[in-house]
Amino acid sequence: MGLEEKLGKDGFLVTKFETLVNWSRKNALWPMPMGISCCAIEMMAVAGPRFDIARFGSEAFRFSPRQADVMIVAGTVTYKMAHVVRKIYDQMPDPKWVIAMGACTSSGGMYRSYSVVQGIDQFLPVDAYVAGCPPRPDNLLNALMMIQSKIEKETISKYSSN
Repeated sequence: MGLEEKLGKDGFLVTKFETLVNWSRKNALWPMPMGISCCAIEMMAVAGPRFDIARFGSEAFRFSPRQADVMIVAGTVTYKMAHVVRKIYDQMPDPKWVIAMGACTSSGGMYRSYSVVQGIDQFLPVDAYVAGCPPRPDNLLNALMMIQSKIEKETISKYSSN
C-alpha cells in the first residue's frame, strides 16, 4: 500500500529511450538562417511575438553552422552563392535538415537567367519547401512542424556510426 503514496508524491515516467531522445531533439531545433534576399524579412517575422517560433523551441537562431541543425535558405540563390551555401551546409553536424523558403529558393522564381539556380535541390537535399513569394511566416512554422514530425519518427540507429 506504500506504492501509491510514494508514486503520488514523486511520480514516475515510463517511455522508450529513443522516444525521449526524439522528443528532445524535435523540441530544440536551432536554425541557421540563410537570408539571401527578400524572403529573409518574412523569416525574421517568425521570431517576433505575433508568430513566436519560441513555441517550437527554435528561437535560438545560430549564426555558426557548427551550432545549427536546420538550415533555412530564404531567397534567390545564384550559382556564385550556391558554393557558399553548400559549404555552410557541409559544416553543420549531422543530423541536419534544410528548409527551402520561397519560390526563388525552390524553383528560381521569376528569375530565369543564367546566374540563378533553378531550385536549391540541385545541390542540397531539401526536407521541406515553403511556397509563396514572399511566403507567409506561418508557412515557415508549418515547415518546421513537418520537420519535427520527421524527427519524431526517426530511429537513433540511423545516425549511429556502427
